[in-house]
Amino acid sequence: MSNKIEIVLPRMGESVDEATITGWLKNEGDKINEDDLIVEIATDKVDSEVPSEFSGILIKKLCNVNDVVKVGDPIAIIETDSVDSNLKKVEPLKKLDNLKKIDSGPIDFIKKGDSLIQKNISNESSRIYSPLVKNISKQEGISINELDNIKGSGKNSRITKNDLLNYISNSKTTEKISENILSNELSDEIVEMSRMEKLISDHMISSKEKSAHVQAFIEADITNLWNWREKNKNTFFDRENEKITFTPIFIQIVAQVLREFPMLNISLDNYNIIKKKSINIGMATALSDGNLIVPVIKNADQFSLLGLVKKVNDLAKRARNGNLEPDEVKDGTYTISNVGVFDTLMGTPIINQPQVGILAFGAINKKPSVIETDKGDFIGIRYKIILSHSFDHRIVNGAKGGMFIKRIKELIEGWDNTFSI
Repeated sequence: MSNKIEIVLPRMGESVDEATITGWLKNEGDKINEDDLIVEIATDKVDSEVPSEFSGILIKKLCNVNDVVKVGDPIAIIETDSVDSNLKKVEPLKKLDNLKKIDSGPIDFIKKGDSLIQKNISNESSRIYSPLVKNISKQEGISINELDNIKGSGKNSRITKNDLLNYISNSKTTEKISENILSNELSDEIVEMSRMEKLISDHMISSKEKSAHVQAFIEADITNLWNWREKNKNTFFDRENEKITFTPIFIQIVAQVLREFPMLNISLDNYNIIKKKSINIGMATALSDGNLIVPVIKNADQFSLLGLVKKVNDLAKRARNGNLEPDEVKDGTYTISNVGVFDTLMGTPIINQPQVGILAFGAINKKPSVIETDKGDFIGIRYKIILSHSFDHRIVNGAKGGMFIKRIKELIEGWDNTFSI
């Protein structure tokens, strides 16, 4: 006996709760195999495709191109011969009011039926725009026709947030020049946050309200590591066509110390401690528009340093280009942030929930330092870095949080200058 099963929009990472349908890869009546890609979607962070969890026949598309769909909402119905009792069966095409159309309110998908699958060419552009782009264009009074004339740098020439903001910025610059000719008076400008900025804001406030943040700081002598990188970076680039930054080195060290301090590689669910078996390190990455995204290195402790260099460079590049996959921004168990790239001496980072710790690496500076030898102490010039560790005092006490960064300091200072990558 056949069953009808709902295919729902899967979770696509932290702070992502909806996506825009940008294209169907399968048609009604097509045979679908498990893991076949059936629909293309776009979020404010990444573009991706949704696979089917089941094999069967696609009997109904429940949303149209340009529909905005919430995570967990049904997007299609598949008829399958599977007898798995855990499948989510559906009654014959029930009414689904929780999907929303870009240009209309809630509608009855049963009554509209096949008409939803036909694109309304007269009311919408033939180009696909993400919810964020549409919201910004609406706030700025930019028409669809005007949007259609903006050159896009995203996938399939899609307009990204940066494309739109650059267009707006250039337009406003021209307007301000004209305004300044007429008036020398200055006035404040009120700009609503973008959707991503709102999500980051809510995430940060929630973390401060949930976790008992405590900070610990320690200074490390990074001279050996600095000299090793200087000695090897050009040869490595010539051989691998990859740059060695400090980030993959820091990730390797943190991954090793998390194995030694497993209670920093956990999450809390009320009074339950969830011990993570995998060490998945998120690396906070600044985007060109000033926003932040956190790609995750899964099983970071199992990579060689060469593997980490390539992985970090790849993720950072695709993060800045908006080409990350949804799976690459979720399931982190600990986060690092290299604030030193902005010449920041140190910081007090906010914990990335539901994790219990985050480590910020500050700027590397040359300082006069007391050097102890068997022939006495003397003053020398050394490279120093400050590590800032924020941890959740609900479960990580001061001793454990302090010993964690002390161990990282030891590994930085004891770096083997003869190590070959």
